[in-house]
Amino acid sequence: MKYSKTTKKSRQKKLTKKLLHKYRLVVLNEDTFEERFAMKLTRLNVFIYGSLFALLLIGFTTVFIAFTPIREYIPGYTSPTLQKQAIALEQKTDSLMRITKMNERFMASIKDVLSGQTSSETINKDSIYAEVASEVDPQNLNPSQADSILRNKVENEDKYNLFESAKSLKNFVFFPPVKGTVSSEFNFDEQHYAVDIAVPKNTPVKAAADGRVIFASWTSDSGFVLIIDHGNQLITVYKHNASLTKAQGELVKAREVIAISGSSGELSTGPHLHFELWSDGNPIDPLSFIDFQL
Repeated sequence: MKYSKTTKKSRQKKLTKKLLHKYRLVVLNEDTFEERFAMKLTRLNVFIYGSLFALLLIGFTTVFIAFTPIREYIPGYTSPTLQKQAIALEQKTDSLMRITKMNERFMASIKDVLSGQTSSETINKDSIYAEVASEVDPQNLNPSQADSILRNKVENEDKYNLFESAKSLKNFVFFPPVKGTVSSEFNFDEQHYAVDIAVPKNTPVKAAADGRVIFASWTSDSGFVLIIDHGNQLITVYKHNASLTKAQGELVKAREVIAISGSSGELSTGPHLHFELWSDGNPIDPLSFIDFQL
């Protein structure tokens, strides 16, 4: 035991002596051997100085990379600017996808209009009236004083409400796209949701009102077709044209030439204009609002 303890102490002394043994670092002039710099060092000092230098170098490098644009060159690092741009692009992509889906549904409904595949629902009004009459107590229909005051207030506001009047189709002015002879009238039962006006070939077809062209193309059944959105859920359709003078997306004014009449399409039987008027997705008889006679 004493021998082992003595051996450990001697090893510790040797290690301590090695660590604290002094060395002299001298820098000499190569030509004259003149001493230019001298420094006393020990192994312990070299280890401490080296460790401090390494820590300082690591710290400086970390700070330099973290707070300068050079960090963007590190593999796997994403800059905040790129992250913001990616988020913005993702939001725009989602918005475009929603708009695209809405446009697809809208174009699908337009195709149904062009192909005459729209369907109507019938409602048994008599059964509704009977049910209402059986469930409603006439004694409960007398308005209270508060109801009467509110009703008068709403009626007075509606008298001067320009937006409500603009929604009425009767207050919307339409101009005849062509002047001619009505060869086929609007017939809801036969699903002929249009008026056919016989006109000479190459007659200018004009816009019935201000709006934007939402469809301008060729279809096998209806030939050259042009559809205008006039706002307020109003749409006009012009079919069997010989050619179109407006493209999709263009703004048009009332009475502006948008097409040239003809007899294009498989369903056409002669030179005429097939004109449709739609309000809020429902077909409307154009003869109720437009005079096509010469």
